[in-house]
Amino acid sequence: MTRICLIEDDAIMGEALLERLILEGFDVEWQRTGRGGLEMLLAQRFDLVLLDVSLPDLSGIDLFEHLRRSRTAVPPTLFITGYGSIEDAVKLLKLGAVDYLTKPLDPGELIGKLRALSQSPVAPDPSREPEDRLGISPAMSQIEAELARLARHPHTPVLICGESGVGKEVVARRLHRLQCPQAPFVAVNCAALPEGLIEAELFGHERGAYTGAERRRAGVFEQAGDGVLFLDEIGDMPLALQSRLLRVVQSRQLTRIGGSGALEVPARLVCATHRDLAALVRAGAFREDLYYRVRVLEIRIPPLRERPEDVFWLAERYVAEHVRRFPDECRVLGANDRERLLKHHWPGNVRELQHALERACILGRGPSLALDLPDASAAEQGLKAHAQAGERAAILAGLTDTGFNMTLTAERLGISRKTLWQKMKRYGLERR
Repeated sequence: MTRICLIEDDAIMGEALLERLILEGFDVEWQRTGRGGLEMLLAQRFDLVLLDVSLPDLSGIDLFEHLRRSRTAVPPTLFITGYGSIEDAVKLLKLGAVDYLTKPLDPGELIGKLRALSQSPVAPDPSREPEDRLGISPAMSQIEAELARLARHPHTPVLICGESGVGKEVVARRLHRLQCPQAPFVAVNCAALPEGLIEAELFGHERGAYTGAERRRAGVFEQAGDGVLFLDEIGDMPLALQSRLLRVVQSRQLTRIGGSGALEVPARLVCATHRDLAALVRAGAFREDLYYRVRVLEIRIPPLRERPEDVFWLAERYVAEHVRRFPDECRVLGANDRERLLKHHWPGNVRELQHALERACILGRGPSLALDLPDASAAEQGLKAHAQAGERAAILAGLTDTGFNMTLTAERLGISRKTLWQKMKRYGLERR
């Protein structure tokens, strides 16, 4: 049974949480003060901590920091906060919290998070954060926990989905380090290979198999050995080649081009795509049987705009790395920089952020960054102008089709004749 230490000073909320958690099958100890909770955590063993940030005698953050200094291992801690700003969330997660919830609490969401945490591997000591941590947002922390479970099943294919630039290969390499750090990691971009060479690249060939094959060559499946083969942009693989890939994935054997003997394929297959494979299947551009075979285990990486906590965290890491490499260029993220980072939409995701920060550090002067990002207001104006241009084109096309018949055009566009006249005047469209 999962033991939870609940530290909440509000009598009504504390009692309600205690009853609900016990009803859900958890073993709960409730403390109403920060110091009482700290003493209990130091004296007893708990699997999880549910900790309110605002306490009468000792804040939840101070309690957590004291706990980290006093123990070698801190139970996974879920914070409860009454204010859900991004800055506060970043602070909590950087301290080592596994997640946070804002008041008023959603009981279903709370129970779901606690059950997920109770089934996850023990979280590492936050004071020893790994250099290759994926992020501090709840979404990326959950992916890290999933990777730890996936690493224990090295023969099952994994599909990583997400927009371009979110870090699909970074996640694949993290899985490799968890699963088999001493074995090879081989990465292939299916979209970058010429169609005539992709089969030889994947499966290898024997000497003399075709013109130019002057010696035997091992394909990437063989090169990966008992490690990880990462096929990026698998959605762009030619349809004719997908059937052969399916056979290899199913049988875990392959035959080189021009060869006759079957070779064992122990490598784990990790595929990635920014495309909607299900839509490709419906369109007949991707084999349905291969789709279900490569997505036995699926990881979806959310875009950077949906995890703003990671924007600040990544930005700080990039700036710190620049200062480490160039000590005489000591750059600092200012308040205005943070505001602009948060407002930007990041269509290029982490890759765009990294390039923007690299440029800002190089071109900056003194501690200031030369952050070159479009203002949110400018972007909104651009979007408005684009919409207006589209509306003008639609009205002009309607007028042209009807020979500038105002009544008929208004009916087809679904607007009144008066509205059509006003828009024509606004866009400079005159009756011919």
